[in-house]
This record gives sequence, structure tokens and C-alpha cells, in this order.
Amino acid sequence: MDDVTKPILVTGGTGTLGREVVRRLLAAGQDVRVLTRRHRPAAEHAWAVGDLASGEGIAGAVDGVATIVHCATSGRGDAAATRRLADAAKAAGVTHLLYISIVGIDAIPMFYYRAKLDAEQVVEGSGVPWTILRATQFHDLVATMSSAQHRLPVLFALSGVRFQPIDTGTVADRMIELALAPAAGRVPDIGGPEVRTSADLARAYLAATGRKRPVVSLRLPGKIFRALRAGANLTPQHATGKIAFEEFLKSR
Repeated sequence: MDDVTKPILVTGGTGTLGREVVRRLLAAGQDVRVLTRRHRPAAEHAWAVGDLASGEGIAGAVDGVATIVHCATSGRGDAAATRRLADAAKAAGVTHLLYISIVGIDAIPMFYYRAKLDAEQVVEGSGVPWTILRATQFHDLVATMSSAQHRLPVLFALSGVRFQPIDTGTVADRMIELALAPAAGRVPDIGGPEVRTSADLARAYLAATGRKRPVVSLRLPGKIFRALRAGANLTPQHATGKIAFEEFLKSR
């Protein structure tokens, strides 16, 4: 079986981005295998039971696979999980490991971002041909920053902080392009169509949901927020997304 006919393994295939990646791969006629920690009902794609946290079942999950699209992530242990996956991939002769990462993780000293950066370094040193794509924050995350405050009398925003939110479908489309091509190393970042202040996005959320509350901007101290105010989370030169935040909110 050549690489073209081998299945593509997707980790994190039931998550926000992973679901979109799986759906598009299937639509493109690809044989898809999705990693899961537990047995699930039959689906249009195959399931591979394995646990990146322990390594159990990962060798079987990658067996016979040419390409791995690594979307799985967690609040901790990303590098260790990625190392288990990469080691199994190398042993199985996988020819392409594609990893989704985040714009600015090398400049914003956030614990989760440092874990993602460590995972990037694992991919780069894995011995498996690799591709890394960094994206800006998803629309879903930016909306959650406001929706999580639904019980408060005001809506807090981050003073001086801007975001460049992007639609997960746009990122998934780019991931498919990369997955179906040879490994390309670190590719150009991908960002949403607009750079907007945190307060502006909060007001857009309120307008879309029909709520009327004051938006209060808070200037928070610390290295993380200094880096955000400096725009380390932005990539305006790669504003390739097409769907604005209001369009995303309208579609929900």
C-alpha cells in the first residue's frame, strides 16, 4: 500500500478543530482513522483506541498510517504526549507528522503556550518529516471569553489587548492542504481577517446576543499581558481568514 492509499490518523478528532479536519478529509475521499481513548459507536471513519497520556494503544493506532494530523491538546502534558506519538510514528515509518500550534507561543510566557512550544520542539526533533502550522485564536475561544461572564453585571475586556480571531473551518481547510502535501517544516502562520481590540470584540458579542451591559476594560499587570499588548499573538501579515467575528456569531 503506497502513502496515497494509507489512512490518515487524526488526534483530537472529536475537538473543535479536529471535527472540522475529519469532516473535510472524508469529503476529500480520504481513509480516516481517529484516535480515541475509549471505544465508540461505528462512524463514517475508523476509530483507533489509544491514550496519548499513557502511550497505551498508540503503536497500534499509527500502524499502517502515512500521515498524522496532530490536533490533540490539553492543559498539561502536551510535550510528553506528543513525544509518545512521535516515537510511535517513527517506529511505524510514518512519513508526515502535521502539528497545529498557536501564533506567539515563543513570546507569550503562558504555561499552556510553553507546553505547546515544547511540543513543537518534540515534533521538530522527532526524526519524522514534519509540518507545523501556527494559527491565531479561534472565534470560539474569543466568544467564550465573553460568554463565561454571562452572570456578571458588566463585561470585562483586556485593556490594550488585540485579537485576530479566525474561523476553525478556515484553519481546517489549510490543514487539509498541508496534510495532503509533503512535509514542509514550519509554514507561514494563519490569522483571522481582522485585528480588533478586546473591548470591540466584547461589544460585538453583546450586540449579537442582544444583551446590554457596560464593557469595562481592565489593564492587567505581568509579562503575559505585556506580550499581548505588544501584539505577540497577532500575525496581521497573514490575515488569510475570510469569516469575521460577527459572521461567526450570526452562524451559531
